Amino acid sequence: MTQDLAQLSANELSALYRAKAASPVEATKAILARIKLLQPHFNSYLAVDDQSALAQAQASEARWSRSVPQSELDGVPVGFKDLLNVQGFPTRKGSLATPDKVVTEDSPPAARLREAGAIILGKTQTAEFGLKGLTETKLGGITPNAWDRQYASGGSSGGAAVSAALGLGPLQIGTDGGGSIRSPASVNGVFGFKPTFGRVAGYPHNGSLFHIGPITRTVTDAALLLNIIAKSDVRDWTSLPSEGRDWTVDLDVGVNGLRIGYSRTLGYLTTDPGIIAVIDRAVARLAELGAIVDEVDPGFRDPSPIIDTINAERAIRLRKEIGDKGLELIDPGIRARVERLEQYSLVDVVDANERRTELAILMRRFHQKYDLLVTPVQSKPVPRLGTAPETPFAFPFNITQQPAASVPAGFDTNGLPIGLHIVGPQYGDAIVLRASRTFEKAQPFLTPHLESLREL
Repeated sequence: MTQDLAQLSANELSALYRAKAASPVEATKAILARIKLLQPHFNSYLAVDDQSALAQAQASEARWSRSVPQSELDGVPVGFKDLLNVQGFPTRKGSLATPDKVVTEDSPPAARLREAGAIILGKTQTAEFGLKGLTETKLGGITPNAWDRQYASGGSSGGAAVSAALGLGPLQIGTDGGGSIRSPASVNGVFGFKPTFGRVAGYPHNGSLFHIGPITRTVTDAALLLNIIAKSDVRDWTSLPSEGRDWTVDLDVGVNGLRIGYSRTLGYLTTDPGIIAVIDRAVARLAELGAIVDEVDPGFRDPSPIIDTINAERAIRLRKEIGDKGLELIDPGIRARVERLEQYSLVDVVDANERRTELAILMRRFHQKYDLLVTPVQSKPVPRLGTAPETPFAFPFNITQQPAASVPAGFDTNGLPIGLHIVGPQYGDAIVLRASRTFEKAQPFLTPHLESLREL
């Protein structure tokens, strides 16, 4: 093979396997070699098991040689954010307060991908307990931006986004409780998709804001990944029934006639003019492709107090999980946040959930008129290391449990990525993927390459 297999998409690898033009062992070796080369510089993985990955690849190669793959993603390498359980690895959650103990049960997405024959590479770096938009921890160290190591990679799925951007596994599984898929996808220039709540089952369960979804270099790869992981699981009573659908169907239908509401600020945010200019051009491109675009705000006020109060539940669970001694080991900023969130009363939580219901109804009414809402992901350019990117457009749609994606749309004045935020109605995952794919075809996503990475 003269192609760099580590740079290929999951869809391209699958096609090569089917044609017997490349093998899972070759692809896995190429990706493991690339991880070995780049891990010292980008630190996107917390743990990789080369021996296990190669053993899985050999088993996959045998299946492909007999033309009996377990799925289209048989033999395709995948990484898991270290908030999710993967058999054979500890789940450290980015924290010194968690036990370094190997888990024996897969989370639902890991179980589904293992059944599908995907190659499990290891665990990617996360912000501590997923509670910051910055993948820099005492346990795992700093994971810098895939385009420039002086800048932040975002979070909390920073390791997954950086790995996807750099070809360290074409499929990455992230989680999103307030933007943790879309934020790092945006600032690292990859595709990040937060499905409708419950579309991908989770266990142990992490609350009603918590979504699990793909971070990939192409929209098609995300849809292929969703084919495998978008299934119910008896361990998650909130998971949606398995539809058995192929999420790649109708990806290429286009956006002609779709009604899109475009908001630069959601009516209450201040957005950097340079980011607005990039997103304006992206939205204009969708209009050129036939979408009917109106500039409109959805009509709600800043919902930060809602998500803050609902997160009191998460804070109480965290204290229960790690205890007072564990709290002493975590990031002081996170500890202070936990202690603050614990001060909310039951009345506060009830009131917040009533306001949450009002916001969800408002967005359902919005989508009676508009198929999609489009905004920026970021409000400011990517900051340097040590500062979390500002992505306040993301979290409202965890409150409402809607599907949403970050689509690479361009670059800021420092040459760092900017994401276009595409939000669909609840259960409208397919239309978000379709619009994202339409934009990708019109403006193919760029990824960093070794020869262009600064200071390597």
